Amino acid sequence: MSVRFEKETVKESAIPGGRKHEIAHEIGERLTGGDTVTGYLAAYLEQLQKNPLRTKMLTSASLSALQEVLASWIAHDRSKHGHYLSARVPKMALYGAFISAPLGHVLIAILQKLFKGRTSLKAKILQILVSNLIVSPIQNTVYLISMALIAGARTFHQVRATVRAGFMPVMKVSWITSPLALAFAQQFLPEHTWVPFFNIVAFVIGTYINAHTKKKRLAALRKKHYGDGRSNSGRTDEYSRRDY
Repeated sequence: MSVRFEKETVKESAIPGGRKHEIAHEIGERLTGGDTVTGYLAAYLEQLQKNPLRTKMLTSASLSALQEVLASWIAHDRSKHGHYLSARVPKMALYGAFISAPLGHVLIAILQKLFKGRTSLKAKILQILVSNLIVSPIQNTVYLISMALIAGARTFHQVRATVRAGFMPVMKVSWITSPLALAFAQQFLPEHTWVPFFNIVAFVIGTYINAHTKKKRLAALRKKHYGDGRSNSGRTDEYSRRDY
């Protein structure tokens, strides 16, 4: 009797949580792919292999648009209609699809090609240095120019002022986060998963920078035009345009 009782106990406790455990396992398998190729991440990586540039363009467009909405919500920066879906959202999507994604595609491909098969500590450190001293400055300069144009800058002096004011703060954030992200990718991720990983990192950093910039602009314009009070909509224009 004791042997049978032990066998039944083991059988009943083999899956703790019962149906809840099975549901959690199924969700995790769908997200990560598990041992199959049916997961969302696996399907995304498959598309990344088959159509790399198109997949990156769609991903960057979606994340850039979402980043703008989220940053506006965090900073309470509303449009003239009182909501967070301004005309800047589709412009950010276009920037993500046709500027950010192709540029990142080329730069990361060059970086990976230069250090392909080189796994020594010296090579990894050199890759981090190249990324931070060459790749990041190029990407951040293009980003700041694009943001100035989207915000309404129409003269060379306005664009240059935006780049000069924002370059070092953005680079400081990159120099802190980029080495950590790249070192993590080098150690734990296969190269074909670098793109979605860096997309997530860039999305988080970009949302933070965008929201921080919006808050500073709103505070400065409230101080200049409204004293200590707040405007009704919370919306301001960076280059005195009616909308963007």
